[in-house]
Amino acid sequence: MRTEKTPAIQSLLTPLTEMVLVDSSVWIEGFRKKGRIEVKRGLDGLLEAFEAQWCSPVRLEVLGGSKINERKHLSYYFSLIPYRQCRESDWENARSLAWRLREHGHSLPWMDILIAAIAIQDDVRLYTVDKHFEIIAQHSSLFLYKPGYGGMFKPENEQ
Repeated sequence: MRTEKTPAIQSLLTPLTEMVLVDSSVWIEGFRKKGRIEVKRGLDGLLEAFEAQWCSPVRLEVLGGSKINERKHLSYYFSLIPYRQCRESDWENARSLAWRLREHGHSLPWMDILIAAIAIQDDVRLYTVDKHFEIIAQHSSLFLYKPGYGGMFKPENEQ
């Protein structure tokens, strides 16, 4: 008898290197009624492929800014998606990254630097529509995710 895999089980079976860390800019754009369709499709593609991941700073940015009537629904929704807790080493890596960026004349939001540091540490791609991350990628090993045709998930080897 064949059993269907739930998203949580499927995500455990997926190699970490294929996971894509989704930035709050994408979640917020994806949840907006009038959000950009290409962002919504890209997010849907990651969710359908069980490749979307989120982390502590994204949790704060998305859930911290949510409306009272959305909080329970969003908390449940996010409980089904692989979650990466922030570790002490992430703060150290973020500090080093911030210094490197400042040496190149860039003073960027701390949360963006922390999110980038987590993606770099875990060697995962980052899906974002925030231009700050393009600057970070120019001065680090951060690799940005671009969805495939029609928003479909695009494996790392096809980037």
